[in-house]
Amino acid sequence: MIGCTKLLCGTATVSEVIQHSGREEVPPQLLQFSDLNRPLVVWNTTQRCNLRCKHCYIDAEDHNYDHELTTTQAENMISDLAQMKVPVLLFSGGEPLLRKDIFHLGKMAAEKGLRPVISTNGTLIDEDVAREIKKAGFQYVGISIDGAPETHDDFRNKAGAFDQAIKGVRACLSQGVKTGLRFTVNRYNQADLPRIFEIIEEEKIPRFCMYHLVYAGRGHEMMDMDTNREEKRAILDLVSQKTLDLNKRGIETEILTTDNHADGIYLYNSIKKNNPERADEVIHLLKMHGGCSAGTKFANVDARGNVHPCQFWQDYTVGNVKETPFSQIWNSDDELMVKLRVKEQHVKGKCADCTYKPLCSGCRIRARAVYNDIWAEDPACYLDKDEIAP
Repeated sequence: MIGCTKLLCGTATVSEVIQHSGREEVPPQLLQFSDLNRPLVVWNTTQRCNLRCKHCYIDAEDHNYDHELTTTQAENMISDLAQMKVPVLLFSGGEPLLRKDIFHLGKMAAEKGLRPVISTNGTLIDEDVAREIKKAGFQYVGISIDGAPETHDDFRNKAGAFDQAIKGVRACLSQGVKTGLRFTVNRYNQADLPRIFEIIEEEKIPRFCMYHLVYAGRGHEMMDMDTNREEKRAILDLVSQKTLDLNKRGIETEILTTDNHADGIYLYNSIKKNNPERADEVIHLLKMHGGCSAGTKFANVDARGNVHPCQFWQDYTVGNVKETPFSQIWNSDDELMVKLRVKEQHVKGKCADCTYKPLCSGCRIRARAVYNDIWAEDPACYLDKDEIAP
């Protein structure tokens, strides 16, 4: 995750990060730079979803699935994660609000000292649900938006899905629950990005995260929907411009991107050119972040309890929490996990030649999808040779 506001506007400093280095309690806004060896855990609470989104990475549909974690099994996992002191437990899906025990489990996570957050399509949130979210102790709600109303409804395969999602945003904000937008950019919604920034300002939304397309699940079928090199650069220029503009006007919205760590290098090169006095601090922050966090600062537990290096790596399982505690699985000597933790030693092609590979190392899922080799270069890297040279 690349903190555009932090890097471009200097809202996070190296000294601030160092102040919290080695501590068990790290402020949420600094987790991306943390040296903790305990991962943020994304739990797909259920594979069931009330929508059928075109870019879903787990092919979720609106029916019950067998062998998902029971309440007791989920409680055991949460207790283990709490003892392990993971910094965040993200309740995802499918649609997590379809799980009947979601508020019970969220409350349990909060009471045990975890930071529970929700990733949702927002369509099931009204004022009553928002109150339950707050009461349970969820500290953040991320709601997915795919563009302006027509674009969003098309991607979500449901008329009115945009209006329902925005109502969900308003309900959460009215209850004092920090809420942000999640936007997966692609060739067919990139033109809506300026409108998304208008919505952020109109609705006073405090956080916006732009996701790059990862070729997994139905996203794999959408490989040709990814933006090209020139489009990616134009998108990052727009995001940078909007980030700086919002900050200049005193609008407190944090802007981030994720799933393409080339963004960090692109921003660094821009800062080095336009604000050279900040370049050293920015490169230091990027080193602290360390690039793709799959298998290092990030882990996924799917609805059936299988543990994966990240949520897009559904076909590679390290273990199952029904059989072995997550903490033991995470600290095992699984071959892929060991390599992911020194990924810069294994990458090939453009990634291997990149000066900044410890700060990025590309997306292994995209590499596999395109080249059938997890260590090949990331096909979505849009940087020029001179931008990755010493």
